[in-house]
Amino acid sequence: MDVDHGIENLLDLDGTVIEADSELEYYVHFDVKRVDCSEGRPHGIKYSLTLRDKWNNRLMGFDNAHPVKAPGSGFIRHRMLNKYDHQHTFRNVAVIIPYEYFNAEQLLVDFWASVDEALRTDCRSTDS
Repeated sequence: MDVDHGIENLLDLDGTVIEADSELEYYVHFDVKRVDCSEGRPHGIKYSLTLRDKWNNRLMGFDNAHPVKAPGSGFIRHRMLNKYDHQHTFRNVAVIIPYEYFNAEQLLVDFWASVDEALRTDCRSTDS
């Protein structure tokens, strides 16, 4: 396994809250802890990166808190994936999509890209 040099940077963000827009309607929150490597968390961290509104409602996020169902596994015969990495979709956090964790740096890039897209989407919907 390659060394993930960005892990320490990600761990440094633990507990950080960052305003995500100039109107103070949205913010992001980072919860990142070192854990023992396991099948579900082979990178040795447990993380939750979330976009929240000013009332603290979770709007979107990336985390590895629990196993996820394999795509297309259906209601009756669902199959749980061995890796826990996944994302919760914007404004519909019950929808979970497996996330392919590459390294901590890419996780942050993907998270911020999703935050940017969520804010653009939300701004377009309020302009209508």
